[in-house]
Amino acid sequence: MMTRPLTTALACAALGLTSHAALALESDASQPIEIAAEQLDLDDNAGTAVYTGDVDMQQGSMQLTAARVEIERDAQGEVSTVTAHGGGGERAYLEQQPAPDEPVAKGWGDTVIYHAAERRVELIDNAELHQARDTFNGAYVEYFLDRRQVQARSADDGDGDQRVRMTLTPRDSE
Repeated sequence: MMTRPLTTALACAALGLTSHAALALESDASQPIEIAAEQLDLDDNAGTAVYTGDVDMQQGSMQLTAARVEIERDAQGEVSTVTAHGGGGERAYLEQQPAPDEPVAKGWGDTVIYHAAERRVELIDNAELHQARDTFNGAYVEYFLDRRQVQARSADDGDGDQRVRMTLTPRDSE
């Protein structure tokens, strides 16, 4: 993997990435975003950055890995969406610690979309979410970080290939 620290730092600064939360822990918002990839295409006028080739993005407790990551910012220069795509048979992967006293939440999908303002993650196609000791699978899984809510559904066409599956693990009694 080829890293381009200067290019990445310039792209992050141009997109205002260092000033906005990427996900869950409050302390994550003040952490720098570090991105390594094989290629970067930055369009500051459009407010977009596209990273391709073994992309690894980190901010605080958040880690995102994918074949391709697209970052868009809004009119105020804040990150609005981060879209990650898997490739080569691998799904995009996202993990983050929701709160200091909670275990890391992990999610996979052919596409992973993070909506910054709503603090919402969409896992699309071959979706899987591990939250605490519970697991959710389906064609589509949506996770609301602040509310710790999960919504899942099977494929829209009803073919039944990716029915929603859930494994709920009982909490240990003390």
